[in-house]
Amino acid sequence: MSNPRRSASSQYSPGPLDQPREKRPGYLTRFRPNPDAFGRLTESFARWMGTPQFLLWMTVFVTVWLAWNTLAPESMQFDPRALNFTLLTLMLSLQASYAAPLLLLAQNRQDDRDRVVAEEDRKRGQQNLADTEYLTREIASLRIALREVATRDYVRSELRGLLEEILEDQDRRAADQAAARSQATKSKTKKSEGKKSDGSTKAPRPKKIEPEDPEPEGPRQ
Repeated sequence: MSNPRRSASSQYSPGPLDQPREKRPGYLTRFRPNPDAFGRLTESFARWMGTPQFLLWMTVFVTVWLAWNTLAPESMQFDPRALNFTLLTLMLSLQASYAAPLLLLAQNRQDDRDRVVAEEDRKRGQQNLADTEYLTREIASLRIALREVATRDYVRSELRGLLEEILEDQDRRAADQAAARSQATKSKTKKSEGKKSDGSTKAPRPKKIEPEDPEPEGPRQ
């Protein structure tokens, strides 16, 4: 038979160190309120305590309390003036003692919310910075690429330059052709004038008279 003491000790043995120890069941269940619901309650209470309505109603309550326990008959007073309003002092102290932790809980919740918002803002800022750097690099690469691409103004200027060169070439060719034609006409006129001058200076050559053939003589009688 197994030893009950040994079985009980083995049941709660620590086991290997790389594994967490199992939680022992408690005799009484711990009261754990929902932190979100309790936090919303504390925030609503803290917000209400910071409103003018709370101050107004608190002033009315204290005034009525003091008036009743001062002006009412002693048999109807529940917090007499002779005892320096002990019950009212106890109530205000109790309210202050509960209000301070509630305000601290609301402040801690607000700090956690601010921390989350700040973290989100930081992540958003980093993302915006990364996007800005990416866009800057893309714009720089586009500018570098556009330097090698012919723009509309560049094409227009090049076409205008080519057109001017073609027109100048045509004008040059027309001028050369006109000069050649004038030179040809001048040379022709010079040649014709030279031929005329040569014909007027030279005498005409005499024509050779060829002797006529004698007629054959007939037989003499």
